[in-house]
Amino acid sequence: MAVRGVVVIIHGGYWRSTYGAELGEPLAQDLVGRGYACWNLEYRRAGDGGGWPATFEDVAAGIDHLARAADEHGLDLGSTTALGHSAGGHLAVWAAGRAALPAGAPGAGTPGVPLTAVVSQAGVLDLREARELGLGDGAVENLLGAPDDPERYRLADPMTAVPLDVPVYAVHGEKDTTVPLSQAESYVRAATAAGATAGLSLVPGDHFAVITPGSKDWDRVVELLDDAAASGLPAPG
Repeated sequence: MAVRGVVVIIHGGYWRSTYGAELGEPLAQDLVGRGYACWNLEYRRAGDGGGWPATFEDVAAGIDHLARAADEHGLDLGSTTALGHSAGGHLAVWAAGRAALPAGAPGAGTPGVPLTAVVSQAGVLDLREARELGLGDGAVENLLGAPDDPERYRLADPMTAVPLDVPVYAVHGEKDTTVPLSQAESYVRAATAAGATAGLSLVPGDHFAVITPGSKDWDRVVELLDDAAASGLPAPG
């Protein structure tokens, strides 16, 4: 069966060591059955050697390592979408903006594997607001530390990287009480105002329905991935 596209899955868990790549396994299994090649990415997390800058370096290196895998397995990386849930949504959008990072920043430089689209599932896309709200019991400061280092926070925040040159689509559950809808709304509003391609899809479930194959929320995620693979520009709404 021909591969429809490559999907880089980045799991959530508020960047903490409690959660790992096993969260992405059901998504990968479902998508492989639909004809996708999946790269279920793991990274060092806060409490297990991660945080700043290790988490960001790992995500960048993990995506770039796809180039070697593509050579080994004959994969076409012309359609490579990052699919990230919660904190993984943050990392997926951050990774799509790596090319514009200043020299010396974690993940800076020409990406070895340029992403062609991002689908964020209940992503933490506005770190400033997330920090102010204390989301995840202070998860942002737990990830980044050094609250007196504004440059670090600026480099890590997707809001400061708009506009990106790849489409970013946010899927967010109406019943999500873990990550507020304002995280997606703020990002999409800022991105579209800056001339980027971005959209928000509201779905009926909670924070985890978007990573539950078989749910209506997951069906919408798959629709966006299909559109990205077919045209490179997912359909809004």
